[in-house]
Amino acid sequence: MERNNQDPDSEKELLIDIERVFASKNPALLKIIPGFIVRYLKRITHQDEINQFIHSNRNKKGLEFSKAILDGFGVAYNTQGLDQIPSGGRYLFASNHPLGGMDGIAFMTAVGEKFPNLKFPVNDILMNIKGLDNIFLPLNKHGAHSREAAIALEEAYSSEAQILMFPAGLVSRKQKGVIRDLEWKKNFVRKAIQHQRDIVPVHITGRNTNFFYKLANIRKRLGIKANIEMLYLADEFYKQRGENLTIRFGTPIKWESIKNEANPTQSAEKIKEMVYELPKIN
Repeated sequence: MERNNQDPDSEKELLIDIERVFASKNPALLKIIPGFIVRYLKRITHQDEINQFIHSNRNKKGLEFSKAILDGFGVAYNTQGLDQIPSGGRYLFASNHPLGGMDGIAFMTAVGEKFPNLKFPVNDILMNIKGLDNIFLPLNKHGAHSREAAIALEEAYSSEAQILMFPAGLVSRKQKGVIRDLEWKKNFVRKAIQHQRDIVPVHITGRNTNFFYKLANIRKRLGIKANIEMLYLADEFYKQRGENLTIRFGTPIKWESIKNEANPTQSAEKIKEMVYELPKIN
């Protein structure tokens, strides 16, 4: 991917490969999965289209690459409140997670308008997107890579870079007719205090298809623990073409004020509530 004169097929070995993901995560499972299921997974994850897009934009990196994604999908966004955030601070931007893909791309692009030096902890599978590996940091590396990933995260928190996070870790679900994040994990509160970062609450508009939410609810009712609906997030990503997202930024919350609160879990929940109040304020 670094050289333009490489053979395209050799470059694509470095891109998104469903079989390789299974081989690295669960090689025993890969051996027993029928070929037609693997082909179906490649189709719903849009493996070929994603690889072609990455290949076509292989000379772009970071925010230039994220902008190319938005342009390629005809996705626009507008921001509210970003201009009110003081430029000199070190922040942890904490957002809801409505879409599972396009929201993250718009999130980093919007913040990057004012704060181009940023880091975004993500699922390690997303590290395969080489155009964003200078912004992304792997959250859940295992084995020999776990210590290296943990050190990289700590260095990012200690640095001058802005940190972007989806504290829920999972995409919003539809419960009792309302689309909303599940529990926000308290770790982002602890990290903000530890590294003396003010927290900026962020709300992003958007929703996935009814199919996604119904599948999630059916899976839950059947007692299936594996988040099989996550397999369809790439398909949901492609259905976001032409969307116009609104990204609202709240007033930074001083880390000192959070430090004085006794319970990080309650602090996380309170900040989550602030996020969902933002559309009502602006």
